[in-house]
Amino acid sequence: MWLYLRDVKIITDISYTILLTFAAMLLGTAVALLMAIMRQSRNPVLRGVSWAYIFVFRGVPVYTRVLGSARSVISHILHWGALRRSTIRQRRDRKGRHGARAAIIGLGLNEGACLTEITRSNLESVDVGQTEAAKALGMKPSLIMRRAIIPQAMRVIIPPLGNETIGMLKSTSLVFAVPFTLDLQYATSAIANCIYAPIPLLVVAAFWYLVMTSVLMIGQHFLEQYFGRGFNGRSSSKRLRRQAAIQAAGTTYKNIALEVEQ
Repeated sequence: MWLYLRDVKIITDISYTILLTFAAMLLGTAVALLMAIMRQSRNPVLRGVSWAYIFVFRGVPVYTRVLGSARSVISHILHWGALRRSTIRQRRDRKGRHGARAAIIGLGLNEGACLTEITRSNLESVDVGQTEAAKALGMKPSLIMRRAIIPQAMRVIIPPLGNETIGMLKSTSLVFAVPFTLDLQYATSAIANCIYAPIPLLVVAAFWYLVMTSVLMIGQHFLEQYFGRGFNGRSSSKRLRRQAAIQAAGTTYKNIALEVEQ
């Protein structure tokens, strides 16, 4: 286990696992934000499209979606004439690239369906008075969403988004169905099949997944502190002291004014 814990192939595939996780999360977050806005739209067609997307992608297992996206992408790309005339190595390289695309599409669309309701509920949690005040300033709906609603909703979106990111990191182990041969789980399974020692390699995979999730949890903690400024009592202590000082100064000024008038 100690030997393969530092294996170059495994360390390299860890970086690909992280890239796959963040690429799928970026796609899923963008899709979720779009679908959440469509769910709040007054247009029944947009609401229907958003509801149908959530209904389909939340009701089908992740493995089925990843496998289906892989088959649809690879089967339509790998069998063209230019690719048929290529060498076997070129076919494998292109298949690996298309497998990565299929994995990102499958995982990203799945994550978008899971994040849509979370994003919608968090957007609706922002006080309506914020929207009314922005409209009174002459802001357009798109500008209100970018400058008023989303920045305030990020404070409550970050915790579930961090949990979904950790879940996405662990869901990347399902991309062996694509096939995507640059994943941590695939690498450890391949080595285990060669040396006939599955348990030590499973421990290696579990160790590195635990390290990656720990790093993500630390990043989530700092993001929560950043977007929670002004709402968290610990982070807003300076602000509260400043406000108390201003109120005290104002009270003193009023008392002096009253004494002068008397």
